[in-house]
Amino acid sequence: MRFLLDAEQRAFADSLNALLTAADTPPVIRAWAIGDRTPGRALWSRLADAGVFALALPEAYEGVGPLPVELAVAFVELGRHGVPGPLVETVAAAVLLSELGESGPAKRLLPALASGEALATVALPGGGPFVLDAEAADIRLTVDSPEAPTRDTTPPARLHLSGSGPTGSARPSLDPARHLALPRPTGELLATGPHVTHAAAQALTWARLATAAQALGVGLALLDRTVEYVKQRTQFGVPIGSFQAVKHQLADAKIALEFARPLLFGAALSMAPADVAAAKVAAGEAAYATARTALQLHGAIGYTAEYDLSLWLTKARALRTAWGSPAECRAEVLTVHGPRRTDSGVSGGDPRS
Repeated sequence: MRFLLDAEQRAFADSLNALLTAADTPPVIRAWAIGDRTPGRALWSRLADAGVFALALPEAYEGVGPLPVELAVAFVELGRHGVPGPLVETVAAAVLLSELGESGPAKRLLPALASGEALATVALPGGGPFVLDAEAADIRLTVDSPEAPTRDTTPPARLHLSGSGPTGSARPSLDPARHLALPRPTGELLATGPHVTHAAAQALTWARLATAAQALGVGLALLDRTVEYVKQRTQFGVPIGSFQAVKHQLADAKIALEFARPLLFGAALSMAPADVAAAKVAAGEAAYATARTALQLHGAIGYTAEYDLSLWLTKARALRTAWGSPAECRAEVLTVHGPRRTDSGVSGGDPRS
C-alpha cells in the first residue's frame, strides 16, 4: 500500500524545510550541546509559529488537531535538520495533559506548550529510565505508580508536575545535544487514577510516532549528505560514488529508509500502538544502518566533532533506543501480531495481520 501526502501536507513539509534551512541548524545544535539555549529557544518559537506544537492538541486547548499524520510530516523535517531540544517530550506532555479528561491542568499548561512559550519534558512508563533536557524544560511531568504492578492488576498511576530549575543526577548521552537526567516523581500532584494510566499510554504512542519520524528524517539527511560526499571524494582519479560497492551500500540504505516511510505514515493513520512500535523499529534501524554506511563512506572525517555529519550520526544512535528499544518495540508488535500457542503447537499470527 502506498501512502502519499496530499498537496497541503507537502507544502507544510516544504515550508518547514525552508524555515530550518534558513535557520542553519548546526550552530544551534552545538550551542544547545554546551548549554546555550538562546538560539534553540528562538528556533523553537519559530516552529511554534508554524504550528508544529499545536498539531497534537485539540482546538479546546488552542491546538489544531490532533493531527498525527501532519505531526509525522513535521518531525521528519525536524530530524532532517537535527533540531535539538525536548521536541518529542513536549508533544508527549501535551497529549498526556489533553487525554486526562481534567480541564484544570490542561487549560493551565497546554496553551503555553502550543504557543512555544514553554518547553516540557516527561517521564512515562515504557519511555525509558531518563528524561530529556530537564534543565531546559519549563514543565516537567512524571507518571509513576506507588505500587509495583502484578500479573493480575495494574495499580493506579500518579501524575506529578515540577517546575524548571537544576535537576542533578545528569547522565551522559551518545548525542551531546541530548541532556539526560533521572526523573523525580515529586512536586504538585496533578491527577491520580486509572485515567492517568490510559493517558500515559496514549502519550507513549505519540512519543514513539514522533521519534520514528525524527529518526527517518535523520536517516534521510545522512543519506543525502553521503551521496553528495561520494560524488566529490576521488580515488584512482574517479569519484568513489562510481564504485559498485559504494552504490550497493547507498542503495541498501535508501531501500531501508523507503520501506520505513510507509510504515510511519500508516501508523500515523491508525495510531495503533503495535503499528507505531513497528514504525519505530523500522525507522530507527534504517537510520542507524544509514549512519553506519555514512560513517564508513566518509572515513575518519565522519566522526570528528567539527564535521557536521557527526551531529546526525550521534542522533541516529540515540533515537534508536529513545522511547523504547528495538526489543521493546518488537515485543509490542508481537503482543498483537505474533504467533499464538494452541494445544497442537504454535500457529500463525492473527489472520488480520
